[in-house]
Amino acid sequence: MTFTTMLKEELAKNDFNIVEARYELIAFLNCVAKVNKDEIIITLENASIARRIFKEIKEIFGVNPKVTVRMQKRFKVKQIYILGIKEKIDFIKDSLNIGSKIELETLVTKEEKIAFLEGSFLAVGNISNPSTSGYHLEFIFTKERLAKQNLALLKFFNLNAKIIKRGYKSVCYIKSSDNISDLLKLFKANSSLFYFEDIRIYKDHKNMVNRLNNCEIANQEKTFKAGQKQLENIKYLKEADLFNLLDDKTKIVAITREKYPEFSYQELAEVISNEMDYKIGKSGINHHFIKINELVKKHKERSEK
Repeated sequence: MTFTTMLKEELAKNDFNIVEARYELIAFLNCVAKVNKDEIIITLENASIARRIFKEIKEIFGVNPKVTVRMQKRFKVKQIYILGIKEKIDFIKDSLNIGSKIELETLVTKEEKIAFLEGSFLAVGNISNPSTSGYHLEFIFTKERLAKQNLALLKFFNLNAKIIKRGYKSVCYIKSSDNISDLLKLFKANSSLFYFEDIRIYKDHKNMVNRLNNCEIANQEKTFKAGQKQLENIKYLKEADLFNLLDDKTKIVAITREKYPEFSYQELAEVISNEMDYKIGKSGINHHFIKINELVKKHKERSEK
């Protein structure tokens, strides 16, 4: 089962009230319903969603849609559920604004807006599995006006959504994991939310560990390069018979570096403090290497002149 199917199954099984169900139906049927002169046809692939839409139509309009189940064998075998409505067609079309412009101002309460978004997701929504790919939730509309209306509703809830064209379709999508999590909370899809958050926590922890490892490797490389440069300077001073120009404390630091070429400043400071009876910190170590570097630099400048 895909994460999209898992989420839609959960939404389809959540309780609903008549008022919210109406706005869910408005969004859902405007996305997928086909209207003929004498029939409204709704084609679905998910049994739980088909059951929910059937119940909502029955409870709101007192109509029992005709249910037809077909086996589709193209690519893979799956069941297709077709709901056919032949009663009160004009009344249902007018009540649900099927095929006509939906005024968002009619969605007064927060719950009605959420129900509209939920209906859109049940009809044309997709969400990537966070355990196998990045974070991505989208609504794929064939009508641009529906995409814009859903975008406006998502922005009402401070969710950063955008619209792109994909062929003749308009895709309203969310990429932020925080925003996707917030939308699942609005949908009250608790099981899907817990699954999503568990994966997020695991991935965030893994990324943090990787960043720390990368920082540690980078620091080790930086320490190694700095150590090599300091050893070259010390060697230069000795070959140029300049080493004795250094004061005693700087000589101690230089000799310790030769003994421990791979050590960090902190490690050098600890060795010197413990073994040489000379209390020194990282900044002190750095100060002595600056003095060594300046002596080498001055001698090289004189040699060039």
